[in-house]
Amino acid sequence: MGSVGESYDNALAETIDGLYKTEVIRRCGPWRTVEAIEFATLEWVDWFNHRRLLEPIGNIPPAETEARYDAQTEDVAMAA
Repeated sequence: MGSVGESYDNALAETIDGLYKTEVIRRCGPWRTVEAIEFATLEWVDWFNHRRLLEPIGNIPPAETEARYDAQTEDVAMAA
């Protein structure tokens, strides 16, 4: 039996997996080696986290938003 919220985690994982397969595996193939797939995967993950601009968060990369959040959290923790 699953825990509370587990279905949401699975849905997010399946969404990202489908996006990855569509954008990398199907679009950039055919693949000749496993190493080529691994390298393409690393490039896509780097782009997805550090260079992809997300409109709902102000057209900035997710990593930048996370860094801002972490900085705010540290400031609040130090003030307390």
